[in-house]
Amino acid sequence: MVKLAKAFGLDFFPMRFELVPAEIIYTVGSYGMPTRFSHWSHGKAFHRLKMQYDYNLSRIYELIINSDPSYAFLLEGNSTIQNKMVIAHVLAHSDFFKNNSYFQKTSRKMTETMACNAARIEEYEQQYGHHEVETFLDAVLSILEHIDPRHHIGEKKEEAPIPKVTEYDDLFALGKTASDVSKLSRQIKQFPSQPDKDLIAFIARNAPGLEDWQRDILWMLREEMLYFWPQVETKIMNEGWATFWHLRIMRGMDLTEDEAVEFSKMNSNLVLPSRASINPYHLGLAIFEDIYKRWDKPSAEETLKYGRRPGLGMEKIFQVRETENDGSFLRNYLTEELVEELDLYLYKKVGHEWQVVETDWEEVRDGLINSIMNGGHPYLEVENGDYCGSGDLLINHCFEGQELDIAYLEKTLPHVYLLWGKPVHLKTVIEGKHVKFSYDGKKNSRQLL
Repeated sequence: MVKLAKAFGLDFFPMRFELVPAEIIYTVGSYGMPTRFSHWSHGKAFHRLKMQYDYNLSRIYELIINSDPSYAFLLEGNSTIQNKMVIAHVLAHSDFFKNNSYFQKTSRKMTETMACNAARIEEYEQQYGHHEVETFLDAVLSILEHIDPRHHIGEKKEEAPIPKVTEYDDLFALGKTASDVSKLSRQIKQFPSQPDKDLIAFIARNAPGLEDWQRDILWMLREEMLYFWPQVETKIMNEGWATFWHLRIMRGMDLTEDEAVEFSKMNSNLVLPSRASINPYHLGLAIFEDIYKRWDKPSAEETLKYGRRPGLGMEKIFQVRETENDGSFLRNYLTEELVEELDLYLYKKVGHEWQVVETDWEEVRDGLINSIMNGGHPYLEVENGDYCGSGDLLINHCFEGQELDIAYLEKTLPHVYLLWGKPVHLKTVIEGKHVKFSYDGKKNSRQLL
């Protein structure tokens, strides 16, 4: 099977397969890695996954770790054909991890790093108390997705300190134009100098009251989130790519009739479209198949319009696999014909019912893209770390049509207050009005702007 995958052109890390019981699969699935720090949220995820398995509601057939070598866990009790399909699937995942540009800065030794992180956090629990450390972890995890992946591991850039206004500043301004003076004044008042998307790194660098062990935890968890972020950005592509290739690898094998039937049933369940959400296996596969077809056997119109010659299907999908993420993948390759064929549409809750609100293919495409940008999380930026000159933290929600969940927001602000150590404020838009939410250490409040 490995030889067949390589013959197709897949280029993956050396593979290590382990056959494990369901408990191991769901432990790794809930923690995200074989070794990671302990936290109640991981236990909650484990029990949810295990309950779904026990009641036959869902089943994880495999897990693969993005590492060199790649480790894949196969579920005990899988049939032979199930394991064959899983192996074909994870070989393509490993190829994607190794070659997609968004994974190029990913640490391939993160398993060892996370084990070291877990040991350090356990030492902090012994030194400062389990409750103290877990409370801090709760706060960090509440905003952990708000990082900037452009500033990668190890790039703990230092923010310039807030310039102080002195009695000599008027002398320094001599000879400068009014515009120069105004610009200097803004620079003195503005901290950071530019809005900062990396909320975790900004707090780790600048929160005045954090102890060394707390800053260490912030950097550790940010490093782990940077490892997971490319997987968040490429979920549709990654699963579509793995499904595209397990189909071809399995078809290239000498399966018995019974094995072919069993494989067909497994694959059908995997790519079954959902009415409630996007199935990344289904959508990703459909787009890759469409790309392959359009570049391998272009229509006369495509040949005339783009100068596209036939036989380039395989070359094109490998190029797409290397250069795109989910946003650009949908933007560039989700066509009008695919939207119609897959019966895609946008819907929202109106009153007590969900209703279809958009079927125009471009609006549907753009709506899907908006729903996955920034990993599906609100885009927040630190606007001022010395708000009102009192050291408050001001965060701006870059509103793009999707309102924040107010209940969630008001539960999260106290966590940010614990990290920053002073009042925190967040600007957003609610029902068309600009609103500032604040938490001062005792209560939440809001103000129309």
